[in-house]
Amino acid sequence: MSEHYYTRRPGAAHDETSFHATLRGMDFRFVTDAGVFSRDRVDFGSLLLMEAMEIGPADTVLDLGCGYGPIGMVAARLAPQGFIYMVEINERAAELARRNLAANGIANAEVRVGDGLAPVAGIAFDTILTNPPIRAGKATVYRLLEEAWAALKPGGSLWVVVQNKQGAPSMKQKLQELFGAVEDVDRKAGYRVLRAQRRV
Repeated sequence: MSEHYYTRRPGAAHDETSFHATLRGMDFRFVTDAGVFSRDRVDFGSLLLMEAMEIGPADTVLDLGCGYGPIGMVAARLAPQGFIYMVEINERAAELARRNLAANGIANAEVRVGDGLAPVAGIAFDTILTNPPIRAGKATVYRLLEEAWAALKPGGSLWVVVQNKQGAPSMKQKLQELFGAVEDVDRKAGYRVLRAQRRV
């Protein structure tokens, strides 16, 4: 299928499935569908990001490109006094994320549909998390990074997971240009988790 998942309305025929996953020691159930990213299991990059990410109990968090919701749902459980905004351009994935929030009893999160940070304009975040849509192209991904920088509170952090073969070195360089300093938090199986903190 030539269509990538960074599209508003995927054309793939519906083919729902579900699975359970234990993430950060917590159990979740996910409903997924054709036309969304990594429909059969939580992908390795997202798993690595979820294991590495540091979320304060009262943080305001953005899951940028939330898919059917795993990263944002874990963040919501880690921030019981905080609130998680989950943004997704793919309307099918966004609806699945809403259903998954409800099915897992998560009330401190909401899903908004749209491109980049437009759906959460005016909100300042402690933490932004993203497994970026590499297949959408470098221009799109770099725009998302720039929008994320602008939406962080001073001292806030952007966490990104990326494969080395999909441009981790150039992404780290872009983050250094935006933030001044970038930390390699974890590396495993050709993936890197990067953390960039907005200076005060």
